[in-house]
Amino acid sequence: MIDLFFYGTLRYVPLLERVLGRGGAGLDTTVASLPDHAVYAVKDQIFPMIVEAEGETAIGLLVRGLSAQDLDALDFYEGGFDYVLKPITVSLAEGATAAAQVYFPTPGQWQASAPWDLETWIAESGALTLRAAEEVMAYQGRVTPEQMRQSFPSIRRRASAWLMAQSRPEDPAHDLSRDVEIAAHKRAYVNFFAMEEMDLKFRRYDGSMSPVVNRGVALVGRASVVLPYDPLRDQVLLVEQFRAATFIAGETRPWMWEPVAGLIDPGETPQQAACREAMEEAGVTISQLEEVTQAYPSSGSSGEFIYIYVGLTDLSDIRGGGGVAGENEDLRSEIISFDTLMAGVDSHRYQDIPLITAALWLARHRDRLRAQAG
Repeated sequence: MIDLFFYGTLRYVPLLERVLGRGGAGLDTTVASLPDHAVYAVKDQIFPMIVEAEGETAIGLLVRGLSAQDLDALDFYEGGFDYVLKPITVSLAEGATAAAQVYFPTPGQWQASAPWDLETWIAESGALTLRAAEEVMAYQGRVTPEQMRQSFPSIRRRASAWLMAQSRPEDPAHDLSRDVEIAAHKRAYVNFFAMEEMDLKFRRYDGSMSPVVNRGVALVGRASVVLPYDPLRDQVLLVEQFRAATFIAGETRPWMWEPVAGLIDPGETPQQAACREAMEEAGVTISQLEEVTQAYPSSGSSGEFIYIYVGLTDLSDIRGGGGVAGENEDLRSEIISFDTLMAGVDSHRYQDIPLITAALWLARHRDRLRAQAG
């Protein structure tokens, strides 16, 4: 058995229970503190770090009697963040002390920023981290902590997308608690994308329940798509890039012409993502976003949800673009007239549904946009 002191996100008991896979009365927890230490947020991350700080006190949670199995789960979860265990002595109520161990960050791994506050973190990131931890821990024993660390940004995007989907109003015609029964849930694959399977029943239109069916889904997250349009010049900008998915599917033309597109990061709005991607991929500044639609582009196989926009811009002022090298993006752009765009739609030159959707919307609203531009 081992006693651990938690100073950061694992002080949040629901998260600790999710990582351990158990909770309730089985956890022996006590508020404790570690003298001459302080807890700071990590720059550009959603978790904190502990540092030596003379005269300061780090408040935390002492958890006693953790098993080897518990430690394996914690090592898997914390190992992905380059933390290591070290022995310390914590202070308890009424002057008592206790020996324990604590996860310290590897020196030089992170850069500290402002003092960290648990309640603020719970309000801002608690729900997202709980959902992300559920996916992370499903792969314990199947992938290494290092492999999981590489996938963690994508896992956070999927967690954010799940929370956004859960926030939508329910269909008044269906009660999910009655109309869908889950028999089994398997997380089959994790990387940049993820694959999940469920054995489930759903209520048929005649009122009966279906037999158990096995269904799989590719989980990506949520994405913003923006077609840059210059109403004064009546031109659009398209980007072309190699798409491995279409190549793997057997496509002989896997270089695809598309609008600008990219995944939405946690805490980012669809509009912010659209404008960011327009600059990263095409080097254009969007002055106004016109919403085309928001929908699932392939609801039979993918959980990806996309927001499609037409972005008004000045296509004579292009600064940069080409994608993010660190993400292995390799793009080229092309500025074409509206008439050329529509001729390409009519001749089936384009294979990207978001592009075709944005082009057809633009055809309906082009006169208004041009008139407003003066």
